[in-house]
Amino acid sequence: MAGILEASENGILLHVKVVPGASRSSVAGVLGDRLKLRVAAPPEDGKANAAVVDLLSAVLGVPARDIELIAGHSRPQKTLRITGLNVAMLRDRLGLL
Repeated sequence: MAGILEASENGILLHVKVVPGASRSSVAGVLGDRLKLRVAAPPEDGKANAAVVDLLSAVLGVPARDIELIAGHSRPQKTLRITGLNVAMLRDRLGLL
């Protein structure tokens, strides 16, 4: 699971795979070196990206402004920068060992 989370100077990088158009938004678990997220929003006009930020904000208990999409804007594989939490807190809130 070392690939899912990566500490950086400006926060923690979280690598995810997003499945848009799901029946409901949820954290689906680990898929290889990424965290799989399902979001109900369609992959158009940034709706799925916004849904990813909203889902992570709710799951992690941090404001949406502390979650920034930094790579993969138009791809299922995305990298987000999360501030306001340390790696241990992030692992705990995501249920990662």
